[in-house]
Amino acid sequence: MRLKRLISVLFLFAGLSTVSHAQFKEEAFSQNYNTEETVDTTKNTLFNFRELFGGLAHKRDARIGTLFAGALVMPGTYQIYNKDYWKLPIVYGGLAGCAGVGIYSHVMYHKTNDPAYKNLRSWMIAGCAVTYWATLMDGVISYKSDRRPHPGKATLYSLLLPGLGQAYNGEYWKIPIYWGLLAGTFHFYNVNRNNYLRYRRIYNELNDEDATYQGPAQISSSTALYYRDVFRRYRDYSMLGMVLVYVIQIIDANVFAYMKDFEVTDDISLRLEPALIAPESQYAYNALPPASFGFRMGLKF
Repeated sequence: MRLKRLISVLFLFAGLSTVSHAQFKEEAFSQNYNTEETVDTTKNTLFNFRELFGGLAHKRDARIGTLFAGALVMPGTYQIYNKDYWKLPIVYGGLAGCAGVGIYSHVMYHKTNDPAYKNLRSWMIAGCAVTYWATLMDGVISYKSDRRPHPGKATLYSLLLPGLGQAYNGEYWKIPIYWGLLAGTFHFYNVNRNNYLRYRRIYNELNDEDATYQGPAQISSSTALYYRDVFRRYRDYSMLGMVLVYVIQIIDANVFAYMKDFEVTDDISLRLEPALIAPESQYAYNALPPASFGFRMGLKF
């Protein structure tokens, strides 16, 4: 009996050694599937200057995130990559014009103290911001991609305009939710900020001998200090809530753009079959038909 077991163990080890020798033979590793010429290491980095300037020179494709990072520092990056050169005079002309008039009005306001120059300066600052934002939005819209929806475009859409990434993904029902949350948190921020400024003014007037107190007579210095700190804390919480809603809708646009084609069916059955690695082949194949030794495990929900 022991002799039979010993013979069985020897045959088992002989078979395993033969299979392992065939599986790990030197020829199995002679083919190089990931050469240095085919592997693009820039895809593993968040930003790469070679990728950016290679895309601007039209020598290679650049990711939308890399172009967006470049456009933040150098407006017109998207337009150069998309070969929309006719848009460059509009971009730089708008930015230079608004900046020039804004600087001029700022200087004249300090010289003359005329409120008209102050208002003009504010409008020019807003004009620079809108032109800069429009440059980024135009680049994201014009970026060409074979994938629809493109996760990068969905992310940047929501980054530039809350809810636009959800519209790009076709999930329009989420837009009122996010806009409602943003409007609600902004409302609480504005209310708490106004109350904070009010009680801060009252507290300063009560503790400043040269100031004339104009608040209710029943408010003491300690009461004003207490409410000043309370509303300042509520203001900060409201700001934090607004930022969280803004970030969540960006993440939502990115995740659901990735999962747009992901489908989950009720059939999640699992099929397991024995396989044999042939000595002269690098791939596994089914040695026996499933009816002989195969088995099936199924879970239905």
